[in-house]
Amino acid sequence: MTFLAVFLASPAAPAQPDPPKASPVTQTEAVRVLVARPGDTLTQLLVGAGVEPAEARPALSALAPIFPPRRLQPGHEVTLRQDPSREDALTALILEPAPGRTVTVMRTPSGWQAVEEESTRHRHLVYAQGEVTGALLHDLERAGLPQALGLDLVRMLGHAVDFQRELQPGDGFTVLFERFRDAEGGLLRDGDVLHAEFRMSTRRLSLWRQETANGPEWFDENGRSLRRNFLRTPLDGARVSSGFGQRRHPVLGFTRMHQGIDFAAPTGTPVLAAAEGVVERIGFAGGYGRLIELRHPDGSMTRYAHLSGFARGMQLGSRVGQGEAIGRVGSSGLATGPHLHYEIVENGRSVDPAIARPAATVQLAGAELEAFQRTRTAILAQIAHLEPMQEVAWAE
Repeated sequence: MTFLAVFLASPAAPAQPDPPKASPVTQTEAVRVLVARPGDTLTQLLVGAGVEPAEARPALSALAPIFPPRRLQPGHEVTLRQDPSREDALTALILEPAPGRTVTVMRTPSGWQAVEEESTRHRHLVYAQGEVTGALLHDLERAGLPQALGLDLVRMLGHAVDFQRELQPGDGFTVLFERFRDAEGGLLRDGDVLHAEFRMSTRRLSLWRQETANGPEWFDENGRSLRRNFLRTPLDGARVSSGFGQRRHPVLGFTRMHQGIDFAAPTGTPVLAAAEGVVERIGFAGGYGRLIELRHPDGSMTRYAHLSGFARGMQLGSRVGQGEAIGRVGSSGLATGPHLHYEIVENGRSVDPAIARPAATVQLAGAELEAFQRTRTAILAQIAHLEPMQEVAWAE
């Protein structure tokens, strides 16, 4: 789907000076390429290359608004241009913090100035297809989905899918995601997942990414938000080890009501807030061990017990967002092994998290729904012509 953009001339404005452009290397300049190692800073690299600290400071100050020096990562290449005729004075510093993005800071008659340049990007759509065999994140990666995109998708699915009961080996999935390339076809970066479909034994779930006034959101094919007021599962990659209801306590040895669900997971696994809320209780609480209780806007409460520790900065009264890490799985209190005990309390009584039906937070309507359906139709037309891991150029 291609759109023709028409730009209309506006009333003339006062001429503005052109931004500085990176100048070509002159015959009198020497060029050196440095590679950042773990622990290196830009200042250390420059001083280690013989640049005087007094000369490095103004260059880095000019660079900071575009590329803060703390963002330097191991493996980043830093190109120095120096003038041998002036005792190797630094004339320019060039970095490529991401494929297709170049940042240059150069000496000019009026002082150091920084510019940023980006290669022309061409958007492609990539179609991935696979089957569930075990851990969903690994299955998505095996199908060709980049790890970061797979992790985001798994976390969003936590709103709508019970990974333990609904997603089973043999279930299939397809994912459509973006990939940006330069004019020569070189990979610049991966974009976002645009569409995913999961074919489970009990139902089919079709998901679509759409920009809204509040940022990107996920919807089903009818325009209902995938985001729920509560996550179905408050941590990634766990299995249910004990359900809600009467059971024989594994430590105390007698039968009593189990008021939540236990998720077995390795010690240290991040525990996520099931919904937006405020920390109402935090600390050691007898058999619960290390415990966090969150109070939510609708008056309900969630408990997270047997933690090995709390997220940094977490304290009584802290406000947390849905999906934010609040602690780590452990085995504190009365526990036989590392797991999360998770409870939902409504109107003063515990309810079974496995059968609670969280409500959708957004429903598209009117012009927004029409635009959403047009985008869906265009994407489906592209998918019809794609094979697994095949790409197609996509112009907007």
